[in-house]
This record gives sequence, structure tokens and C-alpha cells, in this order.
Amino acid sequence: MIAASPLSRRSLLGFGAAAIAVAAAPKVWAQAAAPAAPTGPFSLPKRAYEAAALEPHIDTTTMDIHYTRHHAAFIAGLNAAAKDNGVLATKPINELLGDITNLPEAVRVVIRNAGGGHANHSMFWEIMGPGAGGVPTGDVAAAITKDLGGFDKFKADFESAGLRVFGSGWVFVTVDKSGKLALLAKPNQDSPLMDKQMVLMGNDVWEHAYYLKYQNRRADYLKGWWNVVNWAKVNERYAAAKAGKLTV
Repeated sequence: MIAASPLSRRSLLGFGAAAIAVAAAPKVWAQAAAPAAPTGPFSLPKRAYEAAALEPHIDTTTMDIHYTRHHAAFIAGLNAAAKDNGVLATKPINELLGDITNLPEAVRVVIRNAGGGHANHSMFWEIMGPGAGGVPTGDVAAAITKDLGGFDKFKADFESAGLRVFGSGWVFVTVDKSGKLALLAKPNQDSPLMDKQMVLMGNDVWEHAYYLKYQNRRADYLKGWWNVVNWAKVNERYAAAKAGKLTV
């Protein structure tokens, strides 16, 4: 268990100010354009689709706020902390999370929260897309049958795990280098990367991911989400994991 050590005062204030500034920013509807140049070592990943591309399953406004405000706030917080702690610029986020217990105490909280949020969301944008959904194919389909009892059972277990998350968190599928899959739920922005596990795919069950469209109907969101899962991308991640090259 990692002790929740306080950030330096300057880093904490910087994270809060950065988050407020991002939240107050005007809406930007064309999200696939490259994000603005970062003011530090961390940056938003470029999405391969526009904010409206996942309609009607995930609405445009939610996608806009989720990407340009929530994820951007994590980036701003990481960059603010990096000004005081140069160690944050020395490794990619997956390595920082995997080595979190050896980082200076002053940065562990920001890496756990903002760093975990950055890694989780970077994965999240990648595995979704327009015209997606359906059933898994290829090696991923075979692994789901072998390790998770088949697609129908996997879907039911995944949705149940998402419903059991109390408050905010994520439900993940982890994968090891042999290709073995496992289902895992985490609270808040905790990442399996902190346990040195690779993440094949996952769904965000924070309310900001679904509340504008689904309100308190998390079950409906979890069921609708399968319509935007890009199984081709999940297969790419699966191959990368078996090759030991999957990062976030």
C-alpha cells in the first residue's frame, strides 16, 4: 500500500491552478486536431476521431469535456509538478507509474492521480472508434474464450465489475507477456501499471464519462460502450503486449 504523501506546496497549487484554468477554457468541438504544444514534458495524445464520432453511444459534449478538460487537467497537473521535480521528465508515464514506490514522496500523489489518469485515458481514447463494436476477432477473441469464458460471459462479468466500482474508477482487462487475460477493477485513477501489469483495454466508470447522457444509469452506459470498442486496435495492443512493447 502506497502512503499518500503530500505534494510540495508549489506543485499542489500549480496542479489546482492548472485544473481551474483548463476547466474554464472555451469548448473546442474538433478534437482530432493536434493538441496545443505542452508547457512541459507531458502532452495530450492525438485522437484519431472527432468528438462527435462516437454518437449516439457517447455524446459529443461528454467527449469534448472529457478530453479537453478532464484529461487536459491531468496533463497540466503533471507539467506543473515537473517544474519542481525534474525526475518526472526523465521517464515515460508507464515507467513512472511502475516505479512509483521509488519516486520522491513529494510526487507520488500526483503520479498516482494525474499520472494514472493520463495513462488510463490515453488507453481509453485508443481502443474506441466510430463504426466499431461487434464481436472481437483474431487472437483477442481466442484469448477471451480461453481465459475469460467466452465473449458473452466476458461482457457480463466486465459490466458487473464496472457496476461494483463504488464511486469512481475503472474496469480493466490486463494481459501478461504470455497473452493471458484477467479482469480487474481499480478505484479512482489507479492504474494496473502501478502493479507492473499491462493494460489491454478498459472502461472509465467515473460519472464524467457518462452522466450527461446516461445520468445515474451506469449499467446502460456499460452496455452501450461495447458499440464503440475498436477490436482491431485491441488486437494491436494484444500483439504489442505479447512482444513486451505495450506501454499505456
